[in-house]
Amino acid sequence: MTTFDKREEGFEKKFALDEEQKFKAEVRRNKLLGLWAAEKLGLTGDAATAYSKEVVAADFEQAGDQDVQNKVVKDFAAKGVAVTAQEVRVKMDELMAVAAAQVKAGN
Repeated sequence: MTTFDKREEGFEKKFALDEEQKFKAEVRRNKLLGLWAAEKLGLTGDAATAYSKEVVAADFEQAGDQDVQNKVVKDFAAKGVAVTAQEVRVKMDELMAVAAAQVKAGN
């Protein structure tokens, strides 16, 4: 194996690891968002946990994270919770930073 091949293999492994961590952070963010939204919706305990799982599952409906935002906004509207799509997006961004740090720390 040449030095170039070894270097290429190293880059490929790093890319795969980065993508895996990104995926884990997005799933963690969605779980945290679901728990935050559950609290706003008045859900506690098992109901809150179940709702957070629904939010995580919503991310697999379409590419990107717009589907997650849409689900939470729709659920807020159905329950009369006054939270805008922009507020949900801001919370998603905040929680992404938290989730990325947790994943990086191995939590």
